[in-house]
Amino acid sequence: MAPRPREDETELRSSPTLIGPEADHPLPAGDDFGLGGDTLGIHDGDLNDSIQHVLRRNCDAVYKLAASRTLELSKVAGKIGKMIAADMEARLLRATRAKGRGNNSRDKGRNSSSLDTWALDILEWTKSQPLPLGNESDGGGDSDESQYSDESNHTGIYADYVATFFESLMLFVAHHINEYFMHDRASRFLGPEDCRLILPIARNNKEAKGSDASSVAYVDPADFAAFEYGVFPIGSSVERQVAPAPHLVVGGAEVVRHKSDYGEAEQRLAKKTKALFFSQHNRRFAWGLTARSCTARAYVFGMDDIWASTDMDIASTEGRQALISLLVGWSLCPVDRLGFDPSIRYSPIWSSVNPYLEIDVYEVDENMSHARKRTYYSQRCIGAADRLTGRRTRYFAASTNPKSMGEPAFLIKDVWSTSDSGSANDTRESSVLNILHAEFDGSSEFSDSFAQLISAGPVDIRQGDALVVDTTDTAFAGLPSISQARQHRRTVTKLEGSLISEADDENQVVVAIADTMTVLNAAYAKCKILHGNISDRAILLQGAADGIKGVLADFDYASSAGDNVVETPESMLFQSILSLENSGTGRSPLEDAESLFYLACILGTFGINREQRAEFVADPDMPILDWSKGTAAKIADTRRLHLLTEGIFVKRVQSRMRDGPLRNLALDMYRALFRHPGTFGPVEITNAELAEIRDNDIAAALRALPEINGTRDALALRNLFVNEIIRNLLEIVARHRDTALAILNSGVASTAPMAATRPSAGPSLKHYRDEVPLAGPSKRPHH
Repeated sequence: MAPRPREDETELRSSPTLIGPEADHPLPAGDDFGLGGDTLGIHDGDLNDSIQHVLRRNCDAVYKLAASRTLELSKVAGKIGKMIAADMEARLLRATRAKGRGNNSRDKGRNSSSLDTWALDILEWTKSQPLPLGNESDGGGDSDESQYSDESNHTGIYADYVATFFESLMLFVAHHINEYFMHDRASRFLGPEDCRLILPIARNNKEAKGSDASSVAYVDPADFAAFEYGVFPIGSSVERQVAPAPHLVVGGAEVVRHKSDYGEAEQRLAKKTKALFFSQHNRRFAWGLTARSCTARAYVFGMDDIWASTDMDIASTEGRQALISLLVGWSLCPVDRLGFDPSIRYSPIWSSVNPYLEIDVYEVDENMSHARKRTYYSQRCIGAADRLTGRRTRYFAASTNPKSMGEPAFLIKDVWSTSDSGSANDTRESSVLNILHAEFDGSSEFSDSFAQLISAGPVDIRQGDALVVDTTDTAFAGLPSISQARQHRRTVTKLEGSLISEADDENQVVVAIADTMTVLNAAYAKCKILHGNISDRAILLQGAADGIKGVLADFDYASSAGDNVVETPESMLFQSILSLENSGTGRSPLEDAESLFYLACILGTFGINREQRAEFVADPDMPILDWSKGTAAKIADTRRLHLLTEGIFVKRVQSRMRDGPLRNLALDMYRALFRHPGTFGPVEITNAELAEIRDNDIAAALRALPEINGTRDALALRNLFVNEIIRNLLEIVARHRDTALAILNSGVASTAPMAATRPSAGPSLKHYRDEVPLAGPSKRPHH
């Protein structure tokens, strides 16, 4: 793609700040409500099936992704790679001959230079063989020197040893790169941003359980081992490093012992990579490594695809050269090819006291002729990328002045969106916001109810001398993919107030939910627009004449009524049942209302702000925890079960919420959404049950619903009563809002929240619910 003309080109940086002091902790990431980072993503138990679906094997084009774009650096990389390979082969040959003469003691090798010691490790690695499952005795039960020196024991080599050998090869390569750039004067003109060391990070064979990093399980080093590797400046000590600043980690490596465990290694690597996306806010894609015995593989984790190389056989010269070339490539390639985002930089002077990000946004004029860069500063990522694949949406509270980061005035959304809009600068969100403001800016009631758009457009990154739009096509050129192309986009809106998940009082949240319900109704009534992505990050709290009000933002999934869901939003925790199932039922205003209901339940359970969530200790058996586990279809089935009757909802969800106004609001909203007299709730009715329904009108309506595996979804029946249900909801939230505002304006904390109320009587079908046995969540396939 041709570069666009731009102003102030001299200010553009060619790379992010990757080298800096160590930090005690990263820039704060978004809250996950205590759900182990799975609030918006794939639960760990489902990772294996998920990665197998998108994994492209035997793809050696991944090596080209690590290559330099410039001829100059390509020549340097080739020269260094050949030099390292030649030295390694020579040392391996000497070690082999010495062993043949009987000098096979590993202790003697330890008295040699580091290069000779690492070469001995690499030699042992070339001889290791995978252990067939069930033959653990081949490996011996002792971790003594015979594991290295006795060739008969190589069939049982411990995974921990293989990991050590892998690290030694990485150190061997890093040593030569360090020496080359420290002493070769001809290479110094390349600059520190063009070269780096890739070094292993010291490991402790511990693996955290869930989201509690203090609760760890020891991994058997015989069967599994893992280590991370990171970016370090030229001149660093070539050794296993202590943990660097978290944003300097490049990726992870997983090592397994058994032949049948390679899939387990990939699943473990996917889990670690998912955590990397969550913690590194400038991570576009990620690299990974696996090893089993004397073979290794390289992986690239993209937005919708995962690519794996063919096996690199360390026992062969070609296999060793391939791995050397990959490590040299990582050391000399542009930082964007390591997966980092050059337009998001961690602060040059990194510290745990004052960490912040520099985020570049290119504002393009109407003619798309000039791109002016504006840099924002952020100390808070209020929504981290919480999925292994997909849009990887991140939210930042930011300021245009680093001195005012404590009071951010802008909300930046960074997302990899499918390329479905008319032009690169016209996103779905900007189009919807323009429509809404055109309709409501003259309204006294809704003029300030929607987020104010500052800018929206693609992210630009430098490739050589050109500034190009960051897309999956440009990022992964040459890698095979059948996925839809994605474009990296950044939207900036005004942040007037704070997010709903940063409230001080539950009554503020009640007011915000009530206002959002009213605003959603107005957007649908006037413009037929549905939001589609209600979450804790889509509602802002803002000052108003009567104290406080809610403002609606984040319209990236907005659509017209009746449209089917094309792409499930990442915030599955708040999605309606029918949206999760993507059953073909046209969307209605009830889907957004249902999302508000889930928001009330979640905030009312885990806490309305960081302080409350930090203090919250979840019972591992809490049913609401299952609202974040598994696939979209599994979550939908779980919710159907928890919302089947009012008694079940109260017992499993509502009674476990905090004692406050959200608890009663949730119950009233449940009754309006799922117990309307004209519907059967979130159940699925079999043909036999349908035959027992005596009301001909209701029976006819149910028969008109799609039949799947002998059942019909009665939840879809509520679309016949959309207007009535919405009216009931508006009355409910208005009553709760009035009570909440009265308490807030009195300055007294709520001790007696408004009691939940029964819905008004309508065309009663209670006898059907009481007399007809209704099916629970079905086992039918979801589409």
